[in-house]
Amino acid sequence: MSQKDLLKRFRPNVGVVLFNAQGQVWYGRRVGDFSGLGEKPDLYRWQMPQGGVDPDEDIAAAAFRELKEETGVSSATLLCVTPGWLAYEFPADYKKKNWKGQRQKWAAMIFTGEDSEIDLEADDHQEFDDWRWGELEEAPSLIVPFKRHVYDDIVEGFRPLRDFLRAQA
Repeated sequence: MSQKDLLKRFRPNVGVVLFNAQGQVWYGRRVGDFSGLGEKPDLYRWQMPQGGVDPDEDIAAAAFRELKEETGVSSATLLCVTPGWLAYEFPADYKKKNWKGQRQKWAAMIFTGEDSEIDLEADDHQEFDDWRWGELEEAPSLIVPFKRHVYDDIVEGFRPLRDFLRAQA
């Protein structure tokens, strides 16, 4: 896929890998019907926060905005952002305006607050109905199949950071 095709036909998006002090990752269970997405659709409802990047919005600003909207969390520190775009295509029957898929940058953050800060109803458009802390390596098995290769890349890319955080705990 050419860079030009990626930029024009794939919606700009940002994802957040929110680590706690023990190196665990925040997962939210998506609200909605996922019945057509595989043999165990309920499993595929779990993911990390992500959302669209507004025109002319800075990636870090978009990551903090999405984190706050979807989880209620504002007590976080940005550790790094992936240098390039990771992309996935939508399934043929999954329509999201005229986009072919999404291109994402991923932000790794450390949660500096208390679990009581997490508020899934913080925004008037609730994305998640439950949440939990889990292992980074769980991510690919929890996400809908069409996003799985991106989560594989996130696990590989952020594993050294997770290991570093654990060594500091």
